[in-house]
Amino acid sequence: MFGVGKMVLSGKEINRQITEMGGIQIDDYDVSRLNPNSYNLRLHNQLLVYKDTILDMKKDNAAREIEIPETGLALFPGTLYLGRTVERTFTDKYVPMLEGRSSIGRLGIYIHVTAGFGDIGFDGFWTLEISCVQPVIIYPGVEICQIYFHTVEGDTEIQYKSGKYQKNSGIQTSRMWMDFQKEDGK
Repeated sequence: MFGVGKMVLSGKEINRQITEMGGIQIDDYDVSRLNPNSYNLRLHNQLLVYKDTILDMKKDNAAREIEIPETGLALFPGTLYLGRTVERTFTDKYVPMLEGRSSIGRLGIYIHVTAGFGDIGFDGFWTLEISCVQPVIIYPGVEICQIYFHTVEGDTEIQYKSGKYQKNSGIQTSRMWMDFQKEDGK
């Protein structure tokens, strides 16, 4: 799966990279959320839900904001909820990967549809594509997912520089429509 030379950092190495080496940055880092080979990220208190039933890849689809109250918010199947992590992360040395925590998965909550892979150089908050199997109540600040880091074999001069999602400050809807503008020469 990982191949020769590609490894996942241990929790101790993640901590060392954050606290001593500067190879990884996690805003609001708390060692209590460190795992044997990952770090738990928390759910922010805001979600976005698309307004239209049918989404169009070629357009900027409108969304409405929902706040998750401290008392919780019920999520329902058949709806895609876009959330984000409380923490901003950055590394220009490792490949960041995001997975749901097993406790979250056992409640039937998916925290990313397909976008759990990050690029070297990504700097920002992680947008979470949240859906559920059955109705479930979620809460702000819950440790919803975990980030882990792969080493890279080979030259890493090419880093994530896309203007679509880099250095974001909030939840981001799909910006696939920008790819179509490039194709059309706009």
